[in-house]
Amino acid sequence: MMPPRTAIRLREYLILLGAAGIVVAVDQGTKYLVRTRLEFGEVWAPILALGDWLRVVHWNNTGAAFGLFPSGGLVFTLIALVVSGAILYYYPRLPTGQAPLRIALALQLGGAIGNLIDRLIQGTVTDFVAVATFPVFNLADASITVGVAVLAAAIWLEERRGREARDPVAAATGGADTQDPPRA
Repeated sequence: MMPPRTAIRLREYLILLGAAGIVVAVDQGTKYLVRTRLEFGEVWAPILALGDWLRVVHWNNTGAAFGLFPSGGLVFTLIALVVSGAILYYYPRLPTGQAPLRIALALQLGGAIGNLIDRLIQGTVTDFVAVATFPVFNLADASITVGVAVLAAAIWLEERRGREARDPVAAATGGADTQDPPRA
């Protein structure tokens, strides 16, 4: 029988890998469909009325998300490996009750691995979501971006809760001084 902490850690890893695995599967599945159904550069507007605003475009990206730093493929491969390792190390050390942080890290891990698979197998990342004039991206990019936003919001909320716990009066008044100023 496994010691309780080991069983909990194993369960936490299974949840992380399961959630990240769903992101990777959906990301790789959609990229496969784009690569096999559209020629490079071909555009498809699944909803004709939104054709100017939402399109599927077969595109390749050698840089970071949204086409940033186009010549940084090797650097981003290394970053994805380091970030994935950091998430795998840090995830089971999160305090219990930190669901938003766990979700954020799972989204980021899934997105990093999804794009890493493309870099290692193809040398470039397949992008295909085109929204208005925004740079073309993929579901892994979106997953990383949403994960970072959830992480930032969770950290901000946790920081705010900590301030409220330390000084409920200041937190309720937005930090304003609750005493009358001295009179001259």
